Amino acid sequence: MSPSKTISPAWRRRLPAPFALLSGLLLVLVFPDANLTFLAPFALVPLLYAVTVATRSVPRFFLGWICGIVYWLGACYWIQFTLANYGDLNLGLSMLALALFAMIKALHMAVFGLAAGWLMQRWWAIPATAAAWVAIERTHGPLGFAWQALGNAGIDMSLLLRLAPLVGVYGLSFAFVMMNAAVVLVILRRPRRELAWLLAFPLLYLLPAMPEAETGRHQALLVQPNVNDRDSWTYQEVRTMQDRVFSLSTAGLRVLDKQEEALVIWPELPAPVPYYADAEFRERTHRFAREQKVWFLFGTVGYTPQREPKNSAVLINPQGEFVDRYDKTFLVPFGEYVPPFFDWVGKVSNETGNFVPGDRTVVFPMRAYKMSAFICYESAFPHLVRRFPNAGAEVLANLSYDGYFGNLSARRQHLNLVRMRAAENRRWILRATSDGVTVNVDPAGRIADSLPQGIAAALPAQFNYIEEKTFYTRFGDWFCLLCAAITLAALVPALRSSRR
Repeated sequence: MSPSKTISPAWRRRLPAPFALLSGLLLVLVFPDANLTFLAPFALVPLLYAVTVATRSVPRFFLGWICGIVYWLGACYWIQFTLANYGDLNLGLSMLALALFAMIKALHMAVFGLAAGWLMQRWWAIPATAAAWVAIERTHGPLGFAWQALGNAGIDMSLLLRLAPLVGVYGLSFAFVMMNAAVVLVILRRPRRELAWLLAFPLLYLLPAMPEAETGRHQALLVQPNVNDRDSWTYQEVRTMQDRVFSLSTAGLRVLDKQEEALVIWPELPAPVPYYADAEFRERTHRFAREQKVWFLFGTVGYTPQREPKNSAVLINPQGEFVDRYDKTFLVPFGEYVPPFFDWVGKVSNETGNFVPGDRTVVFPMRAYKMSAFICYESAFPHLVRRFPNAGAEVLANLSYDGYFGNLSARRQHLNLVRMRAAENRRWILRATSDGVTVNVDPAGRIADSLPQGIAAALPAQFNYIEEKTFYTRFGDWFCLLCAAITLAALVPALRSSRR
């Protein structure tokens, strides 16, 4: 008997919408600042229950859409703050932009609700529903905006985190959705044999544990200058700001052990750090690296031959010579470019024109070692970050500016993304931000050192260069492709049954 036939028609009419709303709310609570990660195995239960007992495809689609709207409104409410304070939108237009954003992003969840309504009817409901979630979750980035994959809720769950170096964050998402689907099957009193898929969970103990905490042998200085965004800067204000950041760096270097050439990292700054447009500043960066005998990595604005701006990171060696430049590949919607049909939304960045994405995977040579940098929002893309260690990078740097988020939950959400990238690739990540959160993340995603938010300081960070590559680093999102294939295969009999 179909599970939907065990529910009275009158109850089915009252049931769906509140359950979809509840799932959306529970998903919001999973992530910072609520950070109720214990809800991750249960947050989708109301939605999955509702789409399972629903008898038609259209209601299933809209149940998923409702859930998605609630989730994106709650998880990314800070978009309204950013657009209102930095995008020149009034309260009404910034709220409208957030609402449209949530409605568009919720279409992913709508498709999941539609698919899950079919898949949950089958005896393979648990793995098939989890596979559908992962396949759809992977589409967020290519279709415009990626943020919190469900698996990020497991960053502090040591057993589940063993999946990250094998299949990335999506493996944790798969495990959480399996748990949610199993709870629904129990509620519906489905045969116990349909829960047998859960017997795979003890196999997690056979996977290698995450590395133990250790003190690194190499040194870096992560500079947090506490510089905030402004509409305009005078020449004197620019020079004063630059003097302050150089002084902060020089003072921080005094506490380091000078037995080797240290690595100094400045963040992505919302202020003029014009390496290419200002010869005086450019010479000063070379002189600083040469006099302090350090590797010097900092964010700046690069340009194409046509003078189109790029969000870039430049490395200077201890001899005061330019090494190479990395140009940000994945740009922030509304921050660095305006998506199609949203021309009425002000761009957050003060740089004239839309930024142009880079197209190179850059690995900086540092004598016997190799290092790569990724910039700010790029931490949301596992398949991008893995390219750097796969190309040989032995340590990763993340240059970021989170000041556009105010003191809202986006800062902590963003930090979780960086931590998961460290766990996936078993790499130290040295994260320098303009005003917080500046951290040193170890290869297990733990925070080894950090600075308080909203202060000007320099963080001495000890780390190690690591050559070994994880399975995920080598082979990328193979698991997502497998999940997509499983989903398509599982939907064929479901669709045939639905037509009958």
